[in-house]
Amino acid sequence: MQIFQDFLDQSKRLNQAPKLNKKNIQLQGPNQLYNAVYYGLSVPSLPAPLHYLNFISWLGQPKIPVFQNTYAIKTTVLDTATVMSSTSAHMVGQLQQYSLQNDCQLKPSEIQFGHKESIIGLKDTFSIQREDNELSFKLEIQATEMKSCLAKLRLGLAEYWSVMCHCEGQIKYQNQIYEIDQLAALSYAQFSKFPYLPLAFFTQQIINLSQQRQIILVQTRDRYNNILSSRLYLRDFKNKHVLMIDQNVHFKIQRVYPVVKTPNLQKMYLPREFEWICQNDDIQIYIQAQSRGDFKFGLGAGYAGSFHYQIKINDEFENGDGGYCEYIDCRPLNWQEKNHKDKLNDKLGNAVPFMLKK
Repeated sequence: MQIFQDFLDQSKRLNQAPKLNKKNIQLQGPNQLYNAVYYGLSVPSLPAPLHYLNFISWLGQPKIPVFQNTYAIKTTVLDTATVMSSTSAHMVGQLQQYSLQNDCQLKPSEIQFGHKESIIGLKDTFSIQREDNELSFKLEIQATEMKSCLAKLRLGLAEYWSVMCHCEGQIKYQNQIYEIDQLAALSYAQFSKFPYLPLAFFTQQIINLSQQRQIILVQTRDRYNNILSSRLYLRDFKNKHVLMIDQNVHFKIQRVYPVVKTPNLQKMYLPREFEWICQNDDIQIYIQAQSRGDFKFGLGAGYAGSFHYQIKINDEFENGDGGYCEYIDCRPLNWQEKNHKDKLNDKLGNAVPFMLKK
């Protein structure tokens, strides 16, 4: 499985060769080659009650279970656009659905979603805006050279990039205004018209560390619980360095919330307490996290929320309140509910992370 994955996915080689890692994000809508396009902004470590902000936009829906939201389809799958904008605070209008043909305007370097959200981008400079009575913002985004390739499939089938960026602007939540000026993560992905990609589990977590550093953790699995990718990216803006680790990166969940049913009628358990362990020859990383319980639906077929964390990098300790989490689990419930004894019997000792439900 891993040999096949490395052959199909070229992202490991791109991350290990900085000269090849030159992707620039350019705004464009779906076209003849790519029928689904994604643009996202994740801002962790915001002051209470926000804790995080995200802007997740899909233009079209790919044939990938974790990124499909049939509940949001207005006309057809390829004509549907969705925008998720949320914070940790209570919200009811975090997910908006649009018809690309009837509700959206796609111009060179500009995308307008109805009369509420817009993205304006030129090279590595972007502006993202939202006007709403509940949550509004106007943010200026400057991408850095700290780029990470999360996936790049051969033959141009798909690609998914994450870029460390500087985010500055104003957020307005329930008439309270918050000024922000900090690091964030800008994401871009596009998917071609290939028949089907059996991605059934996806989690991405982002933490802003001290000294202008950012850590991104990603794990994906198929519907049979095989790990497709488990990676850690440590980005250091001050020293202009990106470290990617894809060996011995383990994601484990100790406790989960009671099962939830999404608007798509998908049942899943959301993580309450979890950890990441990375043991490499040059670096040892341990992360313990506790969810804030603020999960919002609208990220494809799943949720986004925030968490408290304690992190140890070699002999250095940090803790914080503003970790950002994306979590989607479309595996059958029997994989999600396996107990500790079953886990020990699974191949490679790397079974489903759920150990205890309370």
